[in-house]
Amino acid sequence: MSDSTERRYNFSAGPAAIPLAVLKKAQEELLCLPGAGASVMEISHRSQQFTEIIEETESNVRSLLGVPDNYRVLFLQGGGQLQFSMVPMNLLLGSEHPGAYVVTGTWGLKAEREAAKEGTTVVSWSGAEDGFRQLPKKGEIELPSSPSYVHITSNETIQGVQFQDEPEVGDVPLVSDSSSDFLSRPVDVARYGLIYACAQKNAGAPGLTVVIVREDLLERSREDLGSMLSYRLQAEAGSRLNTPPTFAIYLFLLITRWLQEKGGLEAIAERNQRKAKILYEVVDGSDFYRGHPEPAVRSAMNVTFRLPDKTLDQRFLKEAERRGLQGLKGHRSVGGVRASMYNAMTLEGAEALRHFMLGFEKQQAGS
Repeated sequence: MSDSTERRYNFSAGPAAIPLAVLKKAQEELLCLPGAGASVMEISHRSQQFTEIIEETESNVRSLLGVPDNYRVLFLQGGGQLQFSMVPMNLLLGSEHPGAYVVTGTWGLKAEREAAKEGTTVVSWSGAEDGFRQLPKKGEIELPSSPSYVHITSNETIQGVQFQDEPEVGDVPLVSDSSSDFLSRPVDVARYGLIYACAQKNAGAPGLTVVIVREDLLERSREDLGSMLSYRLQAEAGSRLNTPPTFAIYLFLLITRWLQEKGGLEAIAERNQRKAKILYEVVDGSDFYRGHPEPAVRSAMNVTFRLPDKTLDQRFLKEAERRGLQGLKGHRSVGGVRASMYNAMTLEGAEALRHFMLGFEKQQAGS
């Protein structure tokens, strides 16, 4: 392990970069939260100080996303993958109507497989045949009669595909795993029945999962469901059925403040698009780099590409690491290169990677 304390450009898919200003504020308040007489990690989750933290965090989420009054915001644990089970446990278990899944990549595939353990599921569209390079076009999603819900993954981190608009599903509750593009752009929450997201991409540290759920869906949570797994009981307890991940919620609060200071989600979305464009222009202008997804569905969060062969992939990654560009290795299931550029990645970081990509290609052409 290197003993260097110099911060590098972190392109990891998660846990991901956290805004430097947020880290400095957390560092400043780590030993003693103002007014609390102790660290945020030491105070009671039912204290007045933490109550103010969780209430402001929820208020900021509602303001940033325009969350309607008939939705509850929950702060849970277990990551996005626990939601693969909690969604069907609460919305599908015991129902005669199946859960419909739109499978656009690895995480959508895993979500459907976990849901199938709890009830009947139907894959209404899958991009597996062409390696998850596409998203469904209008009219291609084949829904069963009266599904309990329709599940999508708004952004697939591994394949690098992202929905630009919500699919049309009529009055059926739309459920979205938004773990990797949560708070990266404006979203019309009213078009969804439920949105869930783990925090460690755009919203802070591992340990926190945010769930935004329409109130009428809470009534689907069965009485015999384990208390910690019930959206209804978690909502009734104000996300404090047990001790929540207090430090992760505090860090998330700092990030919501940072987003507000940056101009909100419209401003951050514009910046995210600029960062992605910097790299996609290199890929599009090259025969050396080959992007994975079709251009129309490319992600602003995860830029995925390959070099002409695996040996060059490894050489690229090793040299990038040496230049202070870390976390670029593609997921173990697909290989290649993946540059994750969540909210905290700076324009300077994207430019540094662009410069390295151009130089590496030129170097290989001359070798």
